[in-house]
Amino acid sequence: MFEKQIKIPPHAEIIEKTPLPASLKAIKAERDKLISDVITGKSDKLLVIVGPCSAHDCKPVLNYVEKLGKLNERVKDKLVIVPRLYTNKPRTRGVGYKGMFSQPDPTKSEDILKGIYAIRDLNIRAIECSGLTAADEMLYPENIHYVEDLLSYVAVGARSCENQMHRLVASGVDVPVGVKNPMSGSVLVLLNSVYAAQSGQVFKLNGWQVKTQGNPLAHCILRGAVDGYGNDIPNFHYETVMQVAEGYSRAGIKNPAVIVDANHSNSGKKFRQQIRICEEVMQNRKYDGDFKKIVKGFMIESFLEEGNQSEDKVFGKSITDPCLGWADTERLLLDVAEKV
Repeated sequence: MFEKQIKIPPHAEIIEKTPLPASLKAIKAERDKLISDVITGKSDKLLVIVGPCSAHDCKPVLNYVEKLGKLNERVKDKLVIVPRLYTNKPRTRGVGYKGMFSQPDPTKSEDILKGIYAIRDLNIRAIECSGLTAADEMLYPENIHYVEDLLSYVAVGARSCENQMHRLVASGVDVPVGVKNPMSGSVLVLLNSVYAAQSGQVFKLNGWQVKTQGNPLAHCILRGAVDGYGNDIPNFHYETVMQVAEGYSRAGIKNPAVIVDANHSNSGKKFRQQIRICEEVMQNRKYDGDFKKIVKGFMIESFLEEGNQSEDKVFGKSITDPCLGWADTERLLLDVAEKV
């Protein structure tokens, strides 16, 4: 039985009440082009989607994003930095903290309407303090319209890669959509998801029959896999990346691109291993032109303080997956920029 609690207004009404200011719309348009140009190969810069596993508290997230904005000024000739503002991210088992969208205060129960306003406010303030537009995960496809005017990058998670609605909605998103490989690690399933997202679709969404033209900026994110015994299987190594490149070619998918997720099953959630993984990928880019051509960037989990915590007691420390601290993040991004 479903108990009705709060009527959620349509997205157009909420956007009208919390619009993106005209001055920030210009920033977003410029940022959208910067990121798209990396995916299409028009730009040789490297895309770095970096930030906390989940954005659970506005104050430390804005502090972090402001630091990213300053760092971006130092590396913008080589990198396109995109803050991870993952506001839908729950704990892995889906019990407990549900993400800012559902639970704007992690110490209180769910309040989705407040959550929607909270994430719009967070994204707008993040652009104001850093000049950077953000990435978020499309965990719930029907919610994308509440934030589509704010984001410059959208991710589809490993557990959603095979879901038809995620593929369909991704086909109508106007910015790059990175699709993570499924938990099984299947490259074929991953490429099928990207192909579906790049194709025009007709389907039902939020009470409407909608038609999309396809998203040519949909692409692959390699996050590692998990075998039947729960063991992590990295897939950032040269051999797997080139298998993906071959699959792109056979399938005739537009704008072949790979983003390497340096955490999750690639690192076994050993957050400091993200440094080593990025170094290996940059070394492969240096020595193989085909590898360099297809690997367009990284996804890195990072926050003010390294590691994670079960309760929100330490300012700027993840309450979901463990993250790199700021000092290591800054050194890593400066090092990556030197090697582009």
